[in-house]
Parts: sequence; structure tokens; C-alpha cells
Amino acid sequence: MQKRISSTTLSQSPAIRDYNIRILAYLAAAVMIAAASYTNHLAHKTLWLLIYALIYPHISYLISRYFVVKHNFTTRRILHYIDAIHCGLLIGLIGFSVASTVIFIIMLEFSTLIFAGTRLLATTNLFLIASAMLGYLFGGSMLAAAPPILVIISSGISGGVYILYVAYYFYALSVELNHAQEEVKLLKEKNMIIANNLRKYISPQLHHLIFSGKRDIRLETQRKKLSVFFSDIKGFTELSEEMEAEALTDLLNNYLTEMSKIALRFGGTIDKFVGDSMMVFFGDPKSQGAKKDAIAAVSMAIAMRKHMKVLRQQWRSQGVRKPLEIRMGINTGYCTVGNFGAESRMDYTLIGKEVNLASRLESSAEPNEILIAYETYSMIKDVIMCRDKGKISVKGFSRPVPIYQVVDFRRDLGARQSFIEHEVQGFSMYLDTDNVERYDKEKIIKSLEKAAQTLRDQVII
Repeated sequence: MQKRISSTTLSQSPAIRDYNIRILAYLAAAVMIAAASYTNHLAHKTLWLLIYALIYPHISYLISRYFVVKHNFTTRRILHYIDAIHCGLLIGLIGFSVASTVIFIIMLEFSTLIFAGTRLLATTNLFLIASAMLGYLFGGSMLAAAPPILVIISSGISGGVYILYVAYYFYALSVELNHAQEEVKLLKEKNMIIANNLRKYISPQLHHLIFSGKRDIRLETQRKKLSVFFSDIKGFTELSEEMEAEALTDLLNNYLTEMSKIALRFGGTIDKFVGDSMMVFFGDPKSQGAKKDAIAAVSMAIAMRKHMKVLRQQWRSQGVRKPLEIRMGINTGYCTVGNFGAESRMDYTLIGKEVNLASRLESSAEPNEILIAYETYSMIKDVIMCRDKGKISVKGFSRPVPIYQVVDFRRDLGARQSFIEHEVQGFSMYLDTDNVERYDKEKIIKSLEKAAQTLRDQVII
């Protein structure tokens, strides 16, 4: 029942609503005029008043429809003031008959509160009083002292019908508003569920941009300097031959979940998972600057390598005998990033030779090793200690590519750090004491002493 009532209320425009309410109000006036004429309470001819009361609502509706586009509120306010003038004239014409006057004043005040609250109340009452005095001067003095009972009854019934209709209308309106609020609430909850489910398929950064309206969903790309990360598990293929599919799936999901948490903590955009491989990039959709993005990418890789120790302990307790180790590759350079695909199916990703280089570095890395290209190294070397690994040949690059092995944060190496490096014009030294063989130490010491003596002699000269 409520749903059927509501289908005829909110769907109505303000002009239609005012039209229906105005028809009832002027019909009540026409009934009272007819009763007053029938009982000779109005001594002069009132047929034109009756016809005017029946025709005017339709005229006002046409006026409101004509001006509704640009002057909706102004037009409605003017028409409301005209209603107040009509009401005052009628009250004056019937000689301020107490019963009829009270009923029509209540109807007018009720309409005013419906239309604009208390904003127009004072102005409406001024028009009412002025027009009532004018109506009394022109015709009210010719009335009998007391109105017939028929006039009082007709005024009461017609005014009561008007008030009941308006009350019913707004009751139906409140029913539909409640129903609409419930539908909006259900729709909001449904959208929240969909949004939360969608969040699991795209990166949080992209999810925020899409649902906040800050990013248009269309095929577009741009060139940006990004830090690209690839990783996979060394020995995962062999492990898949030993474990049951269900256990292997649980292990893989556990690994990717933990690595994803680390990636998100450092602000990385997770591009995709391919089996045990993972691709993450930094610099889009949000960037802290190329240097900070590169540091964040390498910091993430170090955190992942450390967390693998925890995961290996967990997997060992679950019966995984062979220790699994992660290998990673990172490169920084200009890539094409954005939405690729078709209008009906898009993929937010990136392409370019710098992406391919990051993938090649990952495949060239040893277990538990992080390899980075020179561009990344140049941005992080003052924060993170790295070891020169020489050069490798990479498909798509005409010359061998210099690569570096990530060791750790300089701040974490402590006072007894095994790495010493120094580079100035004409001098470059890189020393990794942990990887120097015992039989080579004397040769290195002699070379350093010889170099130091040469420098001293040149200073003396």
C-alpha cells in the first residue's frame, strides 16, 4: 500500500503539486461563494467571483509552466502572494465572518508553511490584511450582520477537505521518502560490498582515484619515470611436483598475501600476479619523486627478503622441507603507463624496455638476491649499500647493462660493516671484506699500502 501511494507523490513536480493544492483551495472558496450567493449573504452579483475562483488555478498553472525553467521560485512566490490577496479580498467581501475567516486564514497559513516555511509568513500576512481591508471597503459593508449557517457549514467542510488532502499528500510524501531512504541505504550497502570486492582486484591507489572521481575510466597512457619490481620464488616449480595442489595453493596464497602487505606498506602499486611471480611499480598513480620512489622500491625488496626468513620457518613447520628463497629485480626508467586494452575491457599496467630490463634482472638474480640497474643504483647508493656485479647482456639492449646487488641499508650495517666504498675524481674503491678470500687479503693490503705511499710521496713533492 505504501509503495502504491508513494508512486503518485515524489514523482510529481512542484508545479503539479501546487496546481492540485491550489485547485482545492479555490474550490473551497467557490463553494463558500456559492453558498453565500444562495442565501443572499452577498447582496451584489457574485457569479463572476464564482467563475474566477474556478478558472484561476488553471491560469496560474499555465503561468508557472511558462516560467518554470529560469524563474521557478520567483514565479511560485508571486503566485503565492496573489493567493494571499485573493484570500484577503474574499474575507473582506464576506464581512470578516468569524468561521469563514478563521478557516481561510488557516488554509493560507498552511500553504505558506508548505511553500517556504516561515520565510514568507510576514509578507504574506501583510498582503492578506491589506487586501482584506480593501475587500471590506468595496463590498463587505453591504453584508448582513451574521452569515447563514449554510455559509458556515460549507466553509468548514470545504476548508476541512483542503486540509485533509494536504495532510494526506504529505503523509504519502513522507512514506515515499522513508521508502526512498531505505532503498538508498540498501543501494549504498550493496555498492560498498561491490567496492570492497573490487578493491581486491585493483591496487588501493587506483581504487581510490576511481571511486573518488579523480580519474576517468578511458583508454589513455602517459610517459613517466617509474621504478619497476619483479620477483619470483626460486624452487617453486620443483616444489609443485612434491606437494598436493591444495597445500601448494595455500602456501602460494600465504606468500603473496604477505608480500602484498609489504608492497602496500611502502606505497607500491601491485600490477599483477603470475603464478609465484609478482610485479610492483612505484611512481604512478602517485609519486614522491623518482629518487624517493626508487628508495621505496628497494626498501620494499629488502623488507620482503627479510620476511622470507619468517615465512620459511612457518613453511618448515608445515612440512615444507626444501627452503624457498625469493629473487628480485628492480629497474628505474621511463615507461608508458595507463589503461591498455579495449573500451569494454581495460588493464591498468605499463610497458617499455625498462620494464623488460627489470624482468631480466629478476631472472638473472641468485636466490635471496636483489639485482638493480645503474639508474636505480645512482638514486639509492647514499642510503642503501650495494655491490657492483659487473655487466650482463640483455635482449633489447645493444650494450651490456651494469648491475648491482643490494646489500642492506647503510644505517643497519653498524660500526663493523663489511663494505667500504669511496669514489672521487681519479680514485674509486669498493671493498667487501666478507667476500674476500683469505689468500687474497695480503695482496689487497699490499696494493692499498702501495697506493697510500704513492699518494704521500706526491703530497711531499
